[in-house]
Amino acid sequence: MVLGLLLCGVAIVALLHYFSLGQVLAERTRQVHALDTAAYSGAVVQSRALNLLALSNRAMVGHHLAMGHLVTLASWAQLGGHQAQQRLRANPPAFLIGMLFGVNHGTAYAASSAAHGLQREALQSGQLGQRFIQHESRVHDTLAVVQSQVVSTLAGTREAAIKAVLNRYYPNAQYDLTITAPPVGQWLERRAAPSLHPFMQQIAGGYGFLQERNHTARNAWLVSPRCPTKRHQLRRRGNTVLDSSGRWEAADTQSYHALRSNRWIGCYFREYAMGWGWLASRSTSKLSAPHVNNPPDNFSSQHFWRWVADATNWDIFTGQDNPMANSRAVASRVVWPTRGYASYFDVRPLLPGVGEGVESPFTSSHSGRFRFAVKLRRVGYDNLRYTVNSAAESYFERPTPREDGRYEQANLFNPYWLARQGPVSGGL
Repeated sequence: MVLGLLLCGVAIVALLHYFSLGQVLAERTRQVHALDTAAYSGAVVQSRALNLLALSNRAMVGHHLAMGHLVTLASWAQLGGHQAQQRLRANPPAFLIGMLFGVNHGTAYAASSAAHGLQREALQSGQLGQRFIQHESRVHDTLAVVQSQVVSTLAGTREAAIKAVLNRYYPNAQYDLTITAPPVGQWLERRAAPSLHPFMQQIAGGYGFLQERNHTARNAWLVSPRCPTKRHQLRRRGNTVLDSSGRWEAADTQSYHALRSNRWIGCYFREYAMGWGWLASRSTSKLSAPHVNNPPDNFSSQHFWRWVADATNWDIFTGQDNPMANSRAVASRVVWPTRGYASYFDVRPLLPGVGEGVESPFTSSHSGRFRFAVKLRRVGYDNLRYTVNSAAESYFERPTPREDGRYEQANLFNPYWLARQGPVSGGL
């Protein structure tokens, strides 16, 4: 009986020991699960912030493209409005354009009467100008501000997410949390606005509406035996340009060039401006195409060719431009002041020698892993102090391979940021 009692005592002590050890392991396991979940939640918040920056960068590009289309559309509106005025004045008459260059050109010119007054929409106070202002405000006053707020609050938001999860596991409990992470500025940087220009040029190249709008039509029959190879011409010229600061400008003209000849200079082209429009981004902008300031309203008192020889350096013999229409466009230009590109955030480049030889169409490169470590200390079962560690990371990974087969480095123009647990050991 005595031996049995001793064995029972030993068994009870062992049972209590193993029970206590089990409670300790359960407490630690629970704390490990809690910290892993919290760390992963922090990585999810971090990845969402990176994806938001990527989407906002794409939105900036979209707004800039919309601004380019509005500038071009405004230039077209000016062209249509002025062409309607010339059509009503029959200078030149619509039947002449149709007779010389075909029914399609004649019908289009006649239909321009419906665009009478359309140039008012291109003013800064017009509908197109107001839409332009709204797009620019979205870029500078909304998206750029949101990006700054996201970056400045990223570390605090990540910590708040981690603590929110831990508070669910340990409500009203005291714990000591340590988050080890590199500063946000070590892996994200604010890029100067002009660095977006090469990417914008590449994107704008895919939109035909923003490309050159040049076309020349010629009549079929002989005009003058002095120059049997030359014909009357109908020249449509237009272009939209984007400078390195992100400012759009567009110019559009159309002129009828009547082939004339005389004994003094031979064959030349007498230009009749049919329509014109120029939308500039600065009051100091200069039109690069041939033009003069303040051309005559008409040439009833002097010969066109003589005025050209005295007042200009235009080529009226073999030229390809619409210098008279350009001059009208300069005189009636509309200015939409703009701030151009806004600064934006992107991933910092790798150190020299890391990831070399990998091409990317984007403006940044990085390993694509933004890690952080967390340590949780708290007093738990049996008044013991428990310490556990965890780590998580945001990483960049395309959902599908690129069609061109090239490797895409981490960037803030595609929202392909994901979250996962990371190894506890190792550098950040």
